[in-house]
Amino acid sequence: MPEVKSYSLPPTALIPNSKYPLLHYPGILSEKADCNAAKVYDLFTSNGWELQWIYRYGSTQASHYHSTAHECMAVLSGSATIRFGVADTSDDLEASTHSIAHEDGGVEVQAKAGDVFLIPAGVSHKTHHTSPPAEFKLLTPGNGHHIAAEDPRQALVETELSGFTMMGAYPKGSAWDSCLGGEHSQQMEKVWGVAKPERDPVLGDGVDGLCGLW
Repeated sequence: MPEVKSYSLPPTALIPNSKYPLLHYPGILSEKADCNAAKVYDLFTSNGWELQWIYRYGSTQASHYHSTAHECMAVLSGSATIRFGVADTSDDLEASTHSIAHEDGGVEVQAKAGDVFLIPAGVSHKTHHTSPPAEFKLLTPGNGHHIAAEDPRQALVETELSGFTMMGAYPKGSAWDSCLGGEHSQQMEKVWGVAKPERDPVLGDGVDGLCGLW
């Protein structure tokens, strides 16, 4: 039975969060796809999820959420801390990362190669304290909303990883946006209404994943 950690995150003044829990599958790619980007592509695609990017993360980023799509993030290399469920309250990234310039609550989770996170629409996330240190960069061809290559799988084979890297996938046919907080304070129900995917990107129709927990 795979290890699945579940976090229920209530809405805040600025972040909708979700009626569905955040799911964390520690080290599951080590069992399923050996953190190999092409194998993860095959796994996600077989379950109806479209892989759209690999990013190398810098030391910190702004907290944000997606209001129109659920997101799966798979860690391919390195380690980091990810804060879920609260908004930054300052444009100063150092203050929002290292001080108190963020909402109270949420949860911070340690992420390492082999982990998968299933993030419901509306749940905010902020990646910081990445190791090894590197500059933020999109590693796959395109604009982050698709892999701009005739053969996306081969593009993943040719992608060189460095630093802390994650790949992102979304249910096929969905389109994601990016919100910093407060955009849906009067219409959180709209975010909560994003349809539940038919299959878990890693576990398919297994009840240990979203099919049983959402």
